[in-house]
Amino acid sequence: MAGKIGVYFDQQNIGGGLDVEALAAQTAEKWGDLTAVVKVVPVLALALDEIKADIEAQGLDGVLLCGASPRVDGELYRLPVLIEHVNLREQCVQAYKNPDRSPVDTAKGAPELLRLMARDYVNMGVVKLQKSEAPEAASVAGVQRILVIGGGWTGLTAALEAAATGYEVVLVEKSDKLGGAANNIPMASPLASPWENKQSTNLVAKVSEAMGSPKIKIYTSARMQKLEGQPGEFKAAIDTASGTVEVEVGAVVLATGWVALDQKYLAPMGLGKSPMVVDAATFGKMLVADQVKANRIAFVLDTTMAEKAVTEAVEGCPLEGEAPAPESGATPAAAPAAEGEEVFVKEDLESIRHLAYSNAVNSVGMLRLANTVCEKTDDACQTFILYKDMTVPGILERFYKKMQERLGVMMTKADVTDIREAGNHMVVECKNTLLGMDFDLDVDMVVLPTGLVPTTAKDVTIHFDYRQGPDFPDLALFDGFADSNYICFPYETRRTGVYAAGCVRQPLTMDACEEDAKGAVLKAVQCIEAASHGVAVHPRSGDLSYPLFNMVRCTQCKRCTEECPFGALDDDEKGTPRLNPTRCRRCGTCFGACPERVISFANYNIDQIGSMIREVQVPKDFKKDGPRVLILACENDAYPALDMAGERHKPWSPYCRIIPVRCLGSVNAIWVSDAMSKGYDGVMLLGCKYGDDYQCHFVKGSEICAKRKDNIAETLNRLGVQPERVELLEVAIDEYDKVPNLIDGFVDRIMAMGPNPFKGM
Repeated sequence: MAGKIGVYFDQQNIGGGLDVEALAAQTAEKWGDLTAVVKVVPVLALALDEIKADIEAQGLDGVLLCGASPRVDGELYRLPVLIEHVNLREQCVQAYKNPDRSPVDTAKGAPELLRLMARDYVNMGVVKLQKSEAPEAASVAGVQRILVIGGGWTGLTAALEAAATGYEVVLVEKSDKLGGAANNIPMASPLASPWENKQSTNLVAKVSEAMGSPKIKIYTSARMQKLEGQPGEFKAAIDTASGTVEVEVGAVVLATGWVALDQKYLAPMGLGKSPMVVDAATFGKMLVADQVKANRIAFVLDTTMAEKAVTEAVEGCPLEGEAPAPESGATPAAAPAAEGEEVFVKEDLESIRHLAYSNAVNSVGMLRLANTVCEKTDDACQTFILYKDMTVPGILERFYKKMQERLGVMMTKADVTDIREAGNHMVVECKNTLLGMDFDLDVDMVVLPTGLVPTTAKDVTIHFDYRQGPDFPDLALFDGFADSNYICFPYETRRTGVYAAGCVRQPLTMDACEEDAKGAVLKAVQCIEAASHGVAVHPRSGDLSYPLFNMVRCTQCKRCTEECPFGALDDDEKGTPRLNPTRCRRCGTCFGACPERVISFANYNIDQIGSMIREVQVPKDFKKDGPRVLILACENDAYPALDMAGERHKPWSPYCRIIPVRCLGSVNAIWVSDAMSKGYDGVMLLGCKYGDDYQCHFVKGSEICAKRKDNIAETLNRLGVQPERVELLEVAIDEYDKVPNLIDGFVDRIMAMGPNPFKGM
């Protein structure tokens, strides 16, 4: 714990709104010998040498920097002691809003409420340092070997890239041949500049390079039996034709690709019913085998017809395994399907979404297929591309524009309302076309899109030997895709050290799969290096801290092991939690879950935040001095949004005190109890959005906090305190303009409720 602290105030950043000298004097008077140095410096960023000299001369073991947000220039201050920042610019001076009850004290140079707010924040910063310890790294050896699961286009690229960086590679492919779906694509959509023409995949050369590399060990006709351990020191058991092989690896790249969506979903469009209707993947194989004999081919990208048919069939049907709804007021079940017709249930509405997800791949793929057909027939074949949404990603727009001029390829936007067999040909009914007319198109063959379903949606791919089970958790949330947060952290999965690439992550064109493989390998390398230094990989990159357990008080309730979003905790032989440090992402969800408060981090713990909460001076006179509201703000979205609001001079109520937390999942109920017993009139939990549109960096934090809030509400009710005094609000990082209104609205509701019944007790 910091026992000798230097406090430095940045005159440049906060001097225009506060009497900084008075604030410094007040700090020195309150904390005495604990704050061995209290200084006001003209420009904090230029005072580094002075601070270092003070550390050496005074023996400081902690430094408190009072000025701008740590998000602005926190990286500038690399000092050999504990460091904390007090955000007096963005979330104090710039965020101050006069509530028409705070007179300006001309002698002291600032409104009274602003001075009180700054004083509280500085005092909270001092006690936070006082309750912090320097974390010690939990490093592992860091095995310099990467396991790549899947030997298709993405997996081969990943293996070659990893080998090129100097790492050993173990490549596992379930079939007896490398290349995967790329074996059916000799000519791909553009893979490099100028992005206008198809290009050879050169798959044979790629396979030969991988097989000839001394860094790459390849197992074909092999599957994962088990993966145990933690990043940096995983142990993989692989089932091969000659028996089980065990190998140590530092990280894993998952590149198992995709399987085609069940044909039943496109049955309303004729797939599986007529030999003249095939999907794009099947058509590609036919082209390779020279089995395409049609002269007029329709490539249909619009699948609205199928989606509508499935939706109508599902309406009124219960979920699989559910009992039918009671007769009274129940929605009538759909009529039984006629013989030979497909029966759909509600889960099918989720499965058919893979057609929409795959639209970009199919758009580019059908351009490529149509072009290939024309080339093979010397432009004697006519191809028609009928689309509702032509989705061409990025620079492949150049390829699309060139195909618009391609002889033999006609494209039009169209609503395809019917596909029917008429003798030895097919009729495609098109409406709302770009030609300004509806028409029936006679063709010899119809090619429909292929839905790319990630292999993780169908089978267990890795077989984790984790307490939380062998598969990735909550795959249904992501429609089976292994990637858990592709917006913020591409390649991440819910299992640290395992990085998804290619179509198991999201449907991608072949050029994008190559880029994805390279990105996933870089993350795997970063993971191994981070594990060897004992620091977090992501999202808190470089964080040395990790959960510490006081097992004497552990009741083996299992809440920490069950709620950890990343499977960092296993059970030992006695049933107590066993931490795997390099699996941990340092979110703190485990100690937020613990009712006995036996879990802590060296620099983030229950007592630390509780002490900060208690350090705020809560006035007893609600009417005269106003309420006090505690805001526990997630550091990932809410805290930056607050910063941006302050920067743009969008102020909020000065009755609030903000404490950043690693994640709302780390919020322990005791903090709310501390606040209420201290006399706070309300507690706002400000975090990331959750649910279908979740944006939580730790995936489940806000959702878990919402469930805990329900338990807190029950406790408050029993104590005679309105549960409405505790509220969870969601905000995205770019919703800085909404944050002040959210805060002010909550404060207004607190004002209407009146003081906390425990105030002054």
